[in-house]
Amino acid sequence: MVFDIETTGLSSRNDKITEIGAVKIKNGMIVDRFSQLINPEKEIPQVVVDLTGISNAMVENEPTIEEVILKFYDFAKDAVLVAHNAKFDISFIRREYANNNLVFNHPILDTLVLARATMSDMKRFNLGTLCKNLGVSLVGAHRAVNDAEATAEVFIKLIEKIKREEEFNFENLNKEIVNIDSKRLFESSLLLLVQNEIGLKNLYMLISDSHMKYFNFVAKVPRSLLDKYREGILVGSGNSNSELFDAIYRMCPQEELLEIAKYYDFLEIQPASDNILAIEDGKYTIEDIREINKKIISIGEELNIPVVADSDTYYLEESEDVLRRIVLNGKPGRPDPRASRNQKFYFKTTEEMLDEFSYLGQDKAYEVVVTNTNKLKNSIKDIKPIPDGTYPPVIEGSDDSLREMTYKKAHDIYGDELPKIVEDRLEKELKSIISNGYSVLYIIAQKLVKKSNDDGFLVGSRGSVGSSFVATMADITEVNPLPPHYICPNCKYSEFTEDLTYGSGVDMPDKVCPKCGSPLKKDGHNIPFEVFLGFYGDKEPDIDLNFAGEYQPRAHKYTEELFGEGYVFRAGTIGKIADKTAYGYVKKYFENKHISPIEIDRLSRAITDGKRTSGQHPGGVMIVPKTNSIFDFTPIQYPADDPSSGVITTHFDYNFIHGKILKLDILGHDGPTIIKMLEDFTGIDSNTIRLDDKKTLSIFNSAEAFNMDEEVFSCKTGTLGIPEFGTSFVISMLLETNPKNFADLVRISGLSHGTDVWISNAQELVDSGRAELKDVIATREDIMVYLINAGAENKMAFDTMEKVRKGKGLTEEQESIMKNLDLPEWYIDSCKKIKYMFPKAHAVAYVMLSFRIAYYKLNYPLAFYATFFTIKLTDFNGENIIEGPNFLKNRIKMLREIEKPTAKDKGEIRVSEVALEMYARGFQFLKADIYKSKASKFTIEDGKIRMPIRAVPGIGENCANKIEQESQKSKYLSIEDFSKRTGAGNSVITILQKNGMLEDLDETNQISLFNF
Repeated sequence: MVFDIETTGLSSRNDKITEIGAVKIKNGMIVDRFSQLINPEKEIPQVVVDLTGISNAMVENEPTIEEVILKFYDFAKDAVLVAHNAKFDISFIRREYANNNLVFNHPILDTLVLARATMSDMKRFNLGTLCKNLGVSLVGAHRAVNDAEATAEVFIKLIEKIKREEEFNFENLNKEIVNIDSKRLFESSLLLLVQNEIGLKNLYMLISDSHMKYFNFVAKVPRSLLDKYREGILVGSGNSNSELFDAIYRMCPQEELLEIAKYYDFLEIQPASDNILAIEDGKYTIEDIREINKKIISIGEELNIPVVADSDTYYLEESEDVLRRIVLNGKPGRPDPRASRNQKFYFKTTEEMLDEFSYLGQDKAYEVVVTNTNKLKNSIKDIKPIPDGTYPPVIEGSDDSLREMTYKKAHDIYGDELPKIVEDRLEKELKSIISNGYSVLYIIAQKLVKKSNDDGFLVGSRGSVGSSFVATMADITEVNPLPPHYICPNCKYSEFTEDLTYGSGVDMPDKVCPKCGSPLKKDGHNIPFEVFLGFYGDKEPDIDLNFAGEYQPRAHKYTEELFGEGYVFRAGTIGKIADKTAYGYVKKYFENKHISPIEIDRLSRAITDGKRTSGQHPGGVMIVPKTNSIFDFTPIQYPADDPSSGVITTHFDYNFIHGKILKLDILGHDGPTIIKMLEDFTGIDSNTIRLDDKKTLSIFNSAEAFNMDEEVFSCKTGTLGIPEFGTSFVISMLLETNPKNFADLVRISGLSHGTDVWISNAQELVDSGRAELKDVIATREDIMVYLINAGAENKMAFDTMEKVRKGKGLTEEQESIMKNLDLPEWYIDSCKKIKYMFPKAHAVAYVMLSFRIAYYKLNYPLAFYATFFTIKLTDFNGENIIEGPNFLKNRIKMLREIEKPTAKDKGEIRVSEVALEMYARGFQFLKADIYKSKASKFTIEDGKIRMPIRAVPGIGENCANKIEQESQKSKYLSIEDFSKRTGAGNSVITILQKNGMLEDLDETNQISLFNF
């Protein structure tokens, strides 16, 4: 029997039935009907009248439920009861059966659950949507008999959908429902408390599976999964959204309530104030909640299960509820109804909780609020969510391998008898690295770099790794941190200088070997090792590597091959609410309401840094040793719970587990990609480029070497398009400082990446003539080296550097010591202004890369421009740029006049300026061609640069790739043939015709006599 009811409201305890409609089904056919309006003996709210069409006048003279329920009981007899969202309807029927001394023993089938089990392609399952999907007519919705008949037809169609060859029966139907995707079922709440270390690991596995296998708007835990990982976990019965609370509310039989309660280790009751919205909406009354709580206590007493009083807590103070509402209101999508109403989810004191439960009596209130909660707490061990200690991965023989490979490389460069400075530095570093267990990190980095190099891709280093001579000798970085020195590549003669005027060995004068007469190689950038591993060698090293963007996924895959699947995970991040976003949230919440600017600022600051979403580090991977599981440290999930990302991250922000397990930064960067393309275009190995080339250095000061037509375009430096040196900010620094050598470029890189290092600091010193560029504090290592050379003790110099680079100023003791050293009068004040400093090793690595790219730009301009525009393709507007210099000038002028330019506007300006520069150097573009152009890469053709297909606005990557593939096979017969082969739609055809790319093609394949 399929039935439906209409009611005066949502509460099965306080609202009344206004109509019952039912139909009997036999052999797939409706054979009988029951329909009756009912006088609820209370006013029907207008909102319900509007929804159902049942008015107070319609039921005024109808029978009451006492009479109707007996007729319904006779009609239903021993039938299986079927309803849509059956919990609601059954709760009212159970109540009326009980009130009239009738026994409810019907099997129940919910078409909502059945639909979720069988209609996997649907997202919404209300009766109207389901009827539409199944072709069922629903006329007069929200009238009981109409809804019952529609539900009956839905039920019949669903049964037909899941019938099997064997005889259909209720037992088989239950088997079908068991197979439902757990993500699609309604969830109820419970509380999990970790009792010990086993429970913690099990909790992490539960969290992981709930996010990765059962996430559907929220993370869900199937009961079977909880049963699997229940050891070490205490399970509480949950709040008012729990199965126990709901079953009591729906007046389920006592035996059913006891069976539900037996599953839990402790039962929970909560203050009525936690349910203020449900009370206001009329679902419960305060008395309902109190009676349910009393029932939970009696069940706990009967089953000897402890009952504890707790509450849902989202914030500390009651006044902070507005902060939660602001955040809820700020989320994208449909408005959250909770955002407009006050709630009381604050952390309640013991006194407040005792007052909330005073209706239980003083002794019982104290028992559930104080006694039982403390007993529960005492059954739980003190455990840490993340274990102490470090857990690096193990590579057998890594200590010996590192020592062997670094000494071999050192001997290859410096000869059989190593210079003392080389051997001392190597031994000092190896001792620190190996004794602290960091050799495996070096070996991993070495393997990754070697694999990339073997595959033809350069790797750049980031951070302070270049301050480690061991890293240099292990081929992890090409930055040599030793003091400036000469080396003979032929006889291995070396000569170290103590002349502090050279910030980099690259800048020393050329010299020939006094032993064999060969030209000496110049190297060394004078970077102390302590920056990388700490003064005592106990600081965890952080090796960051820049791989070519296209190679980065291969590097990640190779890391997984090294350590095995299940031991390498992407570093998870927690996206926080930024200050501007917080401001927007507050403004949105108080839209059309008066609120002072001071209050806006206060509320904005209060929600800033709150969690907004989850994500992943751009290149960080976390490596778990094979002696452990990732669940010893963190759960796992998809970033932003999006399984289509194909990436698995740590659930915790990597910062909380970094230092416990190894984090490698395998980043994608344009630099190595640019070098690879330039080498491919020119055949020139970038490693052969001299870093002291005077002509290349000149373009960091002026553009004279380009011999540009200044009527077309002029720029005061030649660094447009050069990474790190092509922005207007850095160009202005170049013009102010007039760099004279490689070391100056390193200083400029350090200054430009620091915070309050150049602006209002070094800039003023240089402009006023109080200091030259070579003297100012540019990188963090400058402080340590300068202070030691001025006579400071090594540890004091190191500690001073550490405080200043982090923006913490100077201690009184440090300032006092510095005043007694031979320092410039501005030095201490400059240190105090600094907020963040860039590592010198990072600056050196950047400048080496940028200088080489500048060399190609000067000497192989077509290769440079083809490479640059390929990298910046998304900002390249081929329709505009092909129009020539005059058009571009006007376009740039127009973009600059935009009051609030977008990132795309700014990107187009940068690319258009480089295009103008190219025109001014006498080079031309060739427009995109369906046969000659690549999909995404600019090419060199007859001394000009051919645009790719994607340079044309409106042509996407997939379409361009298909055009390139088909064009290589054969000529097109017509536009019709082109469209058929490439899949290009009308909009793409129109764009290509507009750009003259289909001029030689007829519309169709038909041949006319006039073609001959």
